Amino acid sequence: MNILAIDTSSLVATVAVMNEEKLIGEYTINSPMTHSQKLMPIIDELLRGIELSMEDIDFIAISRGPGSFTGIRIGIATAKGLAHSRDIPIIGVSSLEALAYNITYSRELICPIMDARRNQVYTGVYKWVEHKLINVVDEAPLSIGELMDKLKEREEKVIFLGDGLNRYKNDIVNILGDKALFAPLYVNMQRASSVAQLALDKINDDKVNTQSYLNIVPIYLRKSEAERQYEEKMKRCSEKNE
Repeated sequence: MNILAIDTSSLVATVAVMNEEKLIGEYTINSPMTHSQKLMPIIDELLRGIELSMEDIDFIAISRGPGSFTGIRIGIATAKGLAHSRDIPIIGVSSLEALAYNITYSRELICPIMDARRNQVYTGVYKWVEHKLINVVDEAPLSIGELMDKLKEREEKVIFLGDGLNRYKNDIVNILGDKALFAPLYVNMQRASSVAQLALDKINDDKVNTQSYLNIVPIYLRKSEAERQYEEKMKRCSEKNE
């Protein structure tokens, strides 16, 4: 059973192929190129490098978000296109959960933070309990202050990772002090191998939703800028007409 995993929820484009026994291959690019330019080429190159084709793929695992709206849409559209052509089931996972999964079997809390702009981060808090990664603080867009308040209540050490550290690491240290730990660079970004492992866990736990790939939808957590602007415009028009 081969799983092709894709994550384009951030600047990073990452794909991997995994089966029940091993990670067969993984390709990760952290560059400013758009996902529409690089995603299909790295999928093709990975499959050629491990001497497999889409005919050998049994499941596609896709990161549904939250994260970059455009990146998420490109990833899901690509996964749906590949699935449609060969009737391959798709398994959707949270990008935050997959990022947290980079830190395996830690005793500390794990807090992925992705820069959501507008002075917010996409975040959640996770913990390993009996070899299972459990969500202990719901995923949400929060200000760094709101997140710190939630973490201070728990009075535990926390491992942070994700691109939100580029902006907020100093704030975190100032507030949490020695309770704040930070992941090393090689696990500080999205890894498709974690997406694949989460999908494999779902398969093994018999938690796979085998409905049509058409039902895979993004996890945005908040409205897009275009949606907000449209609602504000409609509100102003309504107020003028009153």
